[in-house]
Amino acid sequence: MSVFAHPTACVDPGASIGPGTKIWHFSHVMSGARIGRDCSLGQNVFVADGVEVGNQVKIQNNVSLYSGVVLEDAVFCGPSCVFTNVINPRSEIVRRSEYRTTCVCRGATIGANATILCGVTISRYAVIGAGAVVTRDVPQYALVVGVPAEQQGWFSRHGYRLPAPTSDGIMTCPASGWRYQQDAAGVVVCLDWPEDQAFTSGQPNHD
Repeated sequence: MSVFAHPTACVDPGASIGPGTKIWHFSHVMSGARIGRDCSLGQNVFVADGVEVGNQVKIQNNVSLYSGVVLEDAVFCGPSCVFTNVINPRSEIVRRSEYRTTCVCRGATIGANATILCGVTISRYAVIGAGAVVTRDVPQYALVVGVPAEQQGWFSRHGYRLPAPTSDGIMTCPASGWRYQQDAAGVVVCLDWPEDQAFTSGQPNHD
């Protein structure tokens, strides 16, 4: 399966792009960027040198990924969400040596117009609400909203808000029936499917 790039897209020599990836109108992928397989880059997306994008990532319109940004597999970036890479930019001062790494871990979702300050980690399957401003790390499966973003609950891997835990600490996804629970360290984990394993035809059937 080949890479598709719209005629108006600019893909610089030296960019690494996996099979099945689609790059749409007026997007620009710079030399040194690495993009995995089966990704979708919407209209007017910019990917800088040194950016790492995993497999099956969806980047919606008007998103810029600057050097220092890492997106793991199956991340969703909503329209016009914003990443930064310097905490104290000045036009007169070159700070390329001070770029901070921002990592969006597997399966996380970033809502439209959200802003992600550099240096944070958004953990697996977290959900960032539309318009939120993320200033610190976000736990696995957490839902954060607001300015600055604060946690407002937990989301399932299927994208539904988890109800309050039962007496045994179990939170059950209303759509899939998969169970979630906080471990001894306070990290929410899925009891029915490994966090690092993609959905497959062999997954439990909760239709």
